Amino acid sequence: MTEPRIAVFRSLAQVPAAFGPSVAAIGNFDGVHCGHREILSAVVAEARTLGAKAVAITFDPHPEQFLRPDKAPGLLSPIAERLRLLASTGIDAVLVLPFDAALAQLRARAFVEQVLVGALNVRGLHEGGNFRFGVRAEAGIAELRSFGAEFGFAVHVHPALHIHGLEVSSSAIREALAAGDMRRARWMLGRPFAVTAHQQRDRGVGSRLVVPTVNLSEYEGLLPAFGVYITRIAIDGRWFRAVTNIGNRPTFAGAGFSVETYILNFEPVELTAETRIDLAFLLRLRSERAFPSPEALKAQILRDVARAQRYFRLAAPALQAQA
Repeated sequence: MTEPRIAVFRSLAQVPAAFGPSVAAIGNFDGVHCGHREILSAVVAEARTLGAKAVAITFDPHPEQFLRPDKAPGLLSPIAERLRLLASTGIDAVLVLPFDAALAQLRARAFVEQVLVGALNVRGLHEGGNFRFGVRAEAGIAELRSFGAEFGFAVHVHPALHIHGLEVSSSAIREALAAGDMRRARWMLGRPFAVTAHQQRDRGVGSRLVVPTVNLSEYEGLLPAFGVYITRIAIDGRWFRAVTNIGNRPTFAGAGFSVETYILNFEPVELTAETRIDLAFLLRLRSERAFPSPEALKAQILRDVARAQRYFRLAAPALQAQA
């Protein structure tokens, strides 16, 4: 399936002259979860009604990575994946603002004048109730509405989205991943949590994968808690059923960290160091632990595989719909 295409502007200077009118939402959009999608759906709907462009305004790096790098959270979706997910919402364009010292010091009024009015000709803005912007988060919804009245754009405030009693947020999804709770993460994301990476380069990758084990290269985003998971892996768009171990492989001294996936319904497939690999986490089977011997580990792996095979038999119709 061809992925939707959108315009991506990586600075204000790249926005065409006389762009707009537009309807927009501002945010980090980390994970592009159900709450983000609800807001962006409203952006698209209003834009279509007005004959305007639907725009998401986001930042790279994440503001916390610039302002407090030692405390910044891991990202659910690095920028390339975020752009792909944003494209799937139906918007027309993404403005990626480089978050640097100049942007960090920009006053709220200047942001409105330069970005919303000057560059994008915004006619409508959609935000969550806790939205803040400007230097040291000086302005919130009340100030934004005042600017809207002054500059001629409507401000629409969306309440927090709740699913199965959970308030949906990027931080709540991070907490679920840290606990290995893939079901809770899936509820809030609206899809299984997945990462996009490549095969680890020191594994002797040729032009064809002929063994059922894939080791992911170093991944810059967030991963679930150490443990063994039922997963699905796509190699260049072709999906397989799998079991994945995340961790330090404590049974083998000095083995080190890895994300190792064993493909259950394996067939040889083309794979180079540049081939895109998507790994979706469906269910955590167990935590990682040291075994008294390689034989004991092998016996446990066979039990893990049996549980995974049963899971896939029971979940086959739903997974087929997602493929």
